[in-house]
Amino acid sequence: MNEAGYLRLGMELIVFPPSYLNGERVVKKTIYLGIISLMSAMALRSLNLPGVGTKYEFETDKGDTVAIFFTRTGTIQMYTLQKGCKTPSAAEMTPVEARRLGNILTGAIIEAEQESVEIAFSALADLRVTIHTFYIPKGIAGKTIEDLQIRAKTGATVIAVCRHDRNIINPAPSFVFEEGDAALVIGESDQIKKFEREIMVE
Repeated sequence: MNEAGYLRLGMELIVFPPSYLNGERVVKKTIYLGIISLMSAMALRSLNLPGVGTKYEFETDKGDTVAIFFTRTGTIQMYTLQKGCKTPSAAEMTPVEARRLGNILTGAIIEAEQESVEIAFSALADLRVTIHTFYIPKGIAGKTIEDLQIRAKTGATVIAVCRHDRNIINPAPSFVFEEGDAALVIGESDQIKKFEREIMVE
C-alpha cells in the first residue's frame, strides 16, 4: 500500500480514490469483502466495493491500466496507470461529463453551442448532423409543417416539438405550430441555417 492510492494484489491492480483511504486495515477489509473478477489481459475486470461503489478495470495491449469508479455519491472517477509507473493519474467527472467522454471515445463528437448540438459519426464517412432548437415566432404560428414546406425548402426535418411541457415526437405534416413552441430540427449545418433564414420569419 502507498500514498498514491492503489494496491497491487498478485496480477490485479486495485485502484482506490485517495478520499476513501483511511488506513491499510480498512483497505484490506474492503478487498476481502469485494468481489474480484480476474480475466485475461484486455478483458474487463470488476470489483464491488461495499459502501464505496463499483470499479471496472482493463489493461491495454501496451500494459497500461485504466480503471473507472462509479461512486455511491454519483461521481465517476477515472484512473490511468502507465506500464512501469508507480503513480496513477486521476480525473473526477459528473455523469454528464462521463457521457460526453463516452461519446468522444465511441466516435460521436458532440459540440454544443447555445441551443444547437453538432454530432459527428466517424464510422459513417465523417457524417455530421446538427440538432437545433427553434422557438416558433408569431409570423409562422397557425401554419402546419406541410404549409411551410420545410423539407422541400430547406432539407431539414422537425423531429419533435415541446409545447407547455408536453413533447410531440415526430409531428405529422398536419401539425399546427403555436407561438412559443420549441421545435427540434435536425439536418446538416447548411440546412439548419436555411431553415432559420427561410422558415423562421417574424
